[in-house]
Amino acid sequence: MRTFTPKAEDIQRKWVLIDARGKILGRLASQVAGILRGKDKPIYTPHADTGDEVIIINAQDVLVTGKKREQKVYYRHTGYPGGLKSVKFATMFEKEPGKVLTIAVKGMLPHNKLGRAMLKKLRVYAGSEHPHQAQNPERREI
Repeated sequence: MRTFTPKAEDIQRKWVLIDARGKILGRLASQVAGILRGKDKPIYTPHADTGDEVIIINAQDVLVTGKKREQKVYYRHTGYPGGLKSVKFATMFEKEPGKVLTIAVKGMLPHNKLGRAMLKKLRVYAGSEHPHQAQNPERREI
């Protein structure tokens, strides 16, 4: 018996719509990362991008547990000496709630070219409106 390896023409991409209202940030992000990787499909292959396109709506209504809202800090570095920048969760969530979800999902994907390609299939919107009605997204409950 031979090992099945999916080719580009074998991959059927669907559009999945997920409502983030009332969901916990990390638990939602891990489920979304699995969908982006294609782990919910029988043709899943670790070295191939077999996942679906994901649309997340109502990102401003996502929840965090404990004291994360006051204590969690996001760090980034500019690349210059002394260029460490930090932003508190509450500040970032107030300005860009979608970015908080994107960062959480990004951390759960592979940290290479494949992960960056998978992240491009994620679209996050703060409100309940999105411009992807033409793709007929399948609403999925998480």
